[in-house]
Amino acid sequence: MRRSGMPDEKLTYLPGAEVVGVIYHNKENGYAIARVKVKDEPGQTTIVGTLGELAAGSTLDLHGKWISHPKFGRQFEVSTFEQARPATENGVIRFLQSSIKGVGEKTATIMVEEHGVEVLDILDDDPERLLSIRGISKKKLADIIESWSRQREIKNLLVFLQTHNVPTTFAGKIFHLHGAQAERKLRENPYDLAYEIRGVGFKTADQMAMKLGFERDCAQRLEAALAYTLLTTCERNGHLFLPKPKLLEDVARMLDTTDFEKLELALYGLEEKKRIRIEDLSEQGISEAVYLIYFYHFENETTKRLYQLISHPTPVSRKKIDKTLPLVEEKLGFNLSDEQREAVFEACSNKVFIITGGPGTGKTTITKAIMLTLKELGLKIKQAAPTGRAAKRMTEATGYPAKTVHRLLQFQPDGGFHYCEDQKLKADVLVVDEASMVDAQLFVAILRALPHTCRLILVGDVNQLPSVGPGNVLGDLIESRRVPCAVLTHIFRQAQESFIVVNAHRINEGQFPRQHPCQAPEADFFWIPQDDPLKVQKLILDSVCDRIPQRYGLDPMRDIQVLTPMHKGDVGTQALNVALQDRLNPSRPGVRELKRKFATYREGDRVIQLKNNYDKEVFNGDLGWIVEADPDEHELMIEFDGNFVHFETSELDELGLAYAVSVHKSQGSEYPAVVMPVVTQHFLLLQRNLLYTGLTRARELAVLIGSERAFNIGLNNVTAGKRNTHLSHRLRAIFAENSLY
Repeated sequence: MRRSGMPDEKLTYLPGAEVVGVIYHNKENGYAIARVKVKDEPGQTTIVGTLGELAAGSTLDLHGKWISHPKFGRQFEVSTFEQARPATENGVIRFLQSSIKGVGEKTATIMVEEHGVEVLDILDDDPERLLSIRGISKKKLADIIESWSRQREIKNLLVFLQTHNVPTTFAGKIFHLHGAQAERKLRENPYDLAYEIRGVGFKTADQMAMKLGFERDCAQRLEAALAYTLLTTCERNGHLFLPKPKLLEDVARMLDTTDFEKLELALYGLEEKKRIRIEDLSEQGISEAVYLIYFYHFENETTKRLYQLISHPTPVSRKKIDKTLPLVEEKLGFNLSDEQREAVFEACSNKVFIITGGPGTGKTTITKAIMLTLKELGLKIKQAAPTGRAAKRMTEATGYPAKTVHRLLQFQPDGGFHYCEDQKLKADVLVVDEASMVDAQLFVAILRALPHTCRLILVGDVNQLPSVGPGNVLGDLIESRRVPCAVLTHIFRQAQESFIVVNAHRINEGQFPRQHPCQAPEADFFWIPQDDPLKVQKLILDSVCDRIPQRYGLDPMRDIQVLTPMHKGDVGTQALNVALQDRLNPSRPGVRELKRKFATYREGDRVIQLKNNYDKEVFNGDLGWIVEADPDEHELMIEFDGNFVHFETSELDELGLAYAVSVHKSQGSEYPAVVMPVVTQHFLLLQRNLLYTGLTRARELAVLIGSERAFNIGLNNVTAGKRNTHLSHRLRAIFAENSLY
């Protein structure tokens, strides 16, 4: 909701505002829009803010400011409030019937006729007296008491959070977690908020703790700071652990302390509580590696389950495979090369097998050949990929249906999967494409779902960026040398004609890309040198909106994707999305929109899902289109590959505009045309696998714009994205212990 200032926009106190009606209420975060009657204010006043479960007839003392909504006009934005008891009998009747479950207008009227406005005090102090009222049985009274108590507790929690500067948007989650004990729990240890509620960080919990009088060096604070830093650093950089000295240094810097002894004691306190695990990883030169306990379990469980899967014999004879191949080649319409035939043999005869290679090396062809062979051998095959777009491409490429991993395993509301340790997937073979995107947690879920008789085939390009989530599964499996692997290197003749393919391999070898000798529309690759970021931005806008559509006939809204390494800067996602939206889908009469503080979401906009939402069945990186924006109801309708999903205003932090997206978010996707800036503003994130991943997202045309210096920084940076994992060492160890290798 975008708001503009008014001459009277200042902090104001409105006492005794009686709620006339509730227009909108979000149960998840408590945000509400209501109409109130305020003394000395003509008519009714609209109030907005985090107000919890408001009831008509309740009286509020409001603190906030007057604002002007571009469509709905003058409103009062509430920053804090206190609830007062309704002062009139009519007010009490409205309040009772709208706030207490099981009390309608008739019962509320009888209650007030019997006891007057004091009925609210009776509810607090002696509710048994209400049994004398006609129509109130013991069961009904129990429901009334429970409803009254819950409402009062939520209001008390809201006031408590407001007092301690904690965003009241978390009130619903906190109450759901702790119920009537919420305030007591927070007083005992407010840092539990950071552990228990997603979205509440250490800083928010720390502000509350300081207000409640906790010492700056108390154990709760130090433990929370360590856990928070460990989690955020691992999630941001994809690590599964941090070296202990690095973790202690980062936390000491954040807390501005030099007391490493107390920090170390707090670390051991977390280990005693089983929130972390400290491991000796001397093989990697790390004497003390600190894992979050669940990351540690992911890595260990992966090791054991993968060993069990590989070591469980389910033979397929080479003779049978050899007999099947001529029929497979007939269906494919060509003869397999020696490299491809060997890959098919190995994939069919091994329990776990990896196919990796760059663009143009035939990964899709081999995958299809393997599936045809296994099908001829009578095996039941299932296909999956980490994203919806990758699954769709897999279906088109192989001719067999593919699902996202989450849909295949049937994600459950409790956070688990239907297919798991206790309910195995009914399959003889599972093929997972875009395996470089599979993180540690998802890979464990896959292994749990597989019966020991099942084969697992992983297909992916190990030179691309690793998964968004922590872990480096595909790279670690290959590095371990304990999982059979086909590394495809031969670029087929047709692919050799593509400068996208040629330059992708050049980048992977650390070489600067070659310019295509032809001009548009024959050329499929362009390098446009430009050092000035603002001029790079203009070149991007001109290329996307004018040049490429004119010369290649591509739709700028559907066919062209801008990829960029970072979110900030002149050519980051934020600036580019605003500029591209303004050019491609500007504000105009008849096109509805929802305005937020940092973005406007307009009908026709391309958007991206920024986090997994299992209830809505949309996942991190999914692209969608806004088909309807309803500013009156504060919601959007978005289409994700035929799946129509509602989003309320409070859920818009899960979305971003997608005219420009980060290279990381583009994994698993392909676009007819890609435009990508490469500038020194982005030097912190420029690395070889990022340049490679961005280029290989393009199917027909790639336009790279930027400075040669920035490009060379990326080409020469091959270690910056290295992740702290120990999976390859663990795999080697378990196979050595059992003498399989």
